[in-house]
Amino acid sequence: MASHIVGYPRMGPKRELKFALESFWDGKSSAEELQKVAANLRTSIWKQMADTGIKYIPSNTFSYYDQVLDTTAMLGAVPPRYNWTGGEIGFDTYFSMARGNASVPAMEMTKWFDTNYHFIVPELGPDVKFSYASHKAVDEYKEAKSLGVDTVPVLIGPVTYLLLSKPAKGVEKTFPLLSLLGKILPVYKEVIAELKAAGASWIQFDEPTLVKDLESHQLEAFTKAYAELESSLSGLNVLIETYFADVPADAFKTLTALKGVSAFGFDLVRGAQTLDLIKGGFPSDKYLFAGVVDGRNIWANDLASSLSILQTLEGIVGKDKLVVSTSTSLLHTAVDLVNEPKLDEEIKSWLAFAAQKVVEVNALAKALAGQKDEAFFSANAEAQVSRKSSPRVNNDAVQKAAAALKGSDHRRATNVSARLDAQQKKLNLPILPTTTIGSFPQTIELRRVRREYKAKKISEEEYVKAIKEEINKVVKIQEELDIDVLVHGEPERNDMVEYFGEQLSGFAFTANGWVQSYGSRCVKPPIIYGDVSRPKPMTVFWSTAAQSMTKRPMKGMLTGPVTILNWSFVRNDQPRFETCYQIALAIKDEVEDLEKAGITVIQIDEAALREGLPLRKSEHAFYLDWAVHSFRITNVGVLDTTQIHTHMCYSNFNDIIHSIIDMDADVITIENSRSDEKLLSVFREGVKYGAGIGPGVYDIHSPRIPSTEEIADRINKMLAVLETNILWVNPDCGLKTRKYTEVKPALQNMVAAAKQLRTQLASAK
Repeated sequence: MASHIVGYPRMGPKRELKFALESFWDGKSSAEELQKVAANLRTSIWKQMADTGIKYIPSNTFSYYDQVLDTTAMLGAVPPRYNWTGGEIGFDTYFSMARGNASVPAMEMTKWFDTNYHFIVPELGPDVKFSYASHKAVDEYKEAKSLGVDTVPVLIGPVTYLLLSKPAKGVEKTFPLLSLLGKILPVYKEVIAELKAAGASWIQFDEPTLVKDLESHQLEAFTKAYAELESSLSGLNVLIETYFADVPADAFKTLTALKGVSAFGFDLVRGAQTLDLIKGGFPSDKYLFAGVVDGRNIWANDLASSLSILQTLEGIVGKDKLVVSTSTSLLHTAVDLVNEPKLDEEIKSWLAFAAQKVVEVNALAKALAGQKDEAFFSANAEAQVSRKSSPRVNNDAVQKAAAALKGSDHRRATNVSARLDAQQKKLNLPILPTTTIGSFPQTIELRRVRREYKAKKISEEEYVKAIKEEINKVVKIQEELDIDVLVHGEPERNDMVEYFGEQLSGFAFTANGWVQSYGSRCVKPPIIYGDVSRPKPMTVFWSTAAQSMTKRPMKGMLTGPVTILNWSFVRNDQPRFETCYQIALAIKDEVEDLEKAGITVIQIDEAALREGLPLRKSEHAFYLDWAVHSFRITNVGVLDTTQIHTHMCYSNFNDIIHSIIDMDADVITIENSRSDEKLLSVFREGVKYGAGIGPGVYDIHSPRIPSTEEIADRINKMLAVLETNILWVNPDCGLKTRKYTEVKPALQNMVAAAKQLRTQLASAK
């Protein structure tokens, strides 16, 4: 019985690629040094899978930034502003598209389906001249083959690529992107021809958009694309891989009828209903790649349950046509439990990171072939029982408190207009008030202090003194810049979700459980293994210390329950909304303690609310109902004069704008600059928003420093559709990943732009 891995983490167990990328971007290392680190990582990944016994090993899933950008490079679809003149696309052009440069901004970045991974959105139009401009897929296949590993090259499928794109600036928003199919398929044919010539016997096309609600003409595009590619694919085994959700019945019918395709991969963890479609009729001559090992979470597979599913499928498709696989790429999970020697042993026995999931896939394949590792299966069964029965998982008081929430709507008693009036009397802010999102640069010195404190190399007194000095520095910088509502810069936090999780019960933490978010940015998601509660205040000490350093309003900075949920590895033994309600109650306690301590502006970030939106429209209403309710629970009890902010970033918010309004926050700050002010279109189309709103005026994910004029122009675009008295001026997101040499001039220009427009508005009266 064969085994397959959809994709694998890229950064390495100790984030080797992250540091190599950042060293290259900083000019401290050469392209050759970066490429050497990448090649070493690829070699170790391929050999690990080969040594484990995986038959279908992916190549071209490694990326220096993201796989959609890799496809843009392959197709030569470089926007004109990057001045690419043809030929093989090099690092300068590639990273300029991803990060921007001193002259031009980066391309838009958004979430990869409903994950915390991001991709660079292709900008396309009728005049794009596609050409084969990156040979990465072929080069990596040859690289693996030279090591003695025959891989399955992976490409983003042509239809998914177009459906994930957007019309370029200046192109009509109604431009039919699928009309470009005939222009990109010749490039795909060139890639396929080179792979065949290099000796490839399999090729994998990732077409995850098939799990979404597609219209008939979109489904027809798949039929057209693979019919057009059929002759080119002759002689190759072709796998179409889907993941993240169930495949709808009409899409399943279209998919399994595609010409030139010999295998289909399905996510049978999040797409359990796809099993019914397979049982109802699967082509007798096709391979089924059954994704029974979860690529999205870190819980050990229930091997007995998965084996039962596989045995059922074997009876449908036959022993020779069934392949055991992961449900998705393992990009979304941590790399290896071997790197966690300090993790609690009982909790560790419940987990499987990427390296362990590779072993699980192979163990299931062997068991299905009659070579069951009884000891391995027995240990797995014991861990499943241990997790279900462990007293550390369940807390009756927490479960009862969360269950009691369901009967109430949890809304503040006064409407937002009246609250804003009361808050303005207290805060006395100018029009177009300025603020930042929360974090300030995380310097090497700051990281050293936190690291030494955790290692007990410095005392708590020394640590508190150092953090207070950093807060004081950040406060003075903001006062010198004349920012109106300040933040303390979050110097005590390496990661906002990790910080809160460390102080809540029911969470566990890893030392090296890093997951790529975008580019070189990695996060270390907490593991929610049990019921959640707040034993003691989490931020009150630092917030009150910061407020004592200034007379200006100082925001209390919290992470909201939905974001903590979506940015964690969440327990899979109860519905996600139940866990979210538990977190909401914990944050509610913190909000009320901050208010009692005299903090009058409290930001509860819900950066990931949109991210968790299900991929199928039929499931949207239920998710948005409990997600928005969870946010309202956190601040339902505060005074009218306490101003509640929230923040969202890097997603398409237009389709959930009414749910955002229903959150009933006093002020929302939201990503806007990198997406061509897409957010503003909802207000142009007549959506009325009466609360405060701060669409980001510049992109913090790029090192580029915007000018005062550029920022003023962005604010003017906002003023064309938003009332002056509700508009705030702020960056897109937190400033943690930037350097002070970038942050100070960018914020200086932001404040100057706000003041310039205040003067113009005053003189126009």
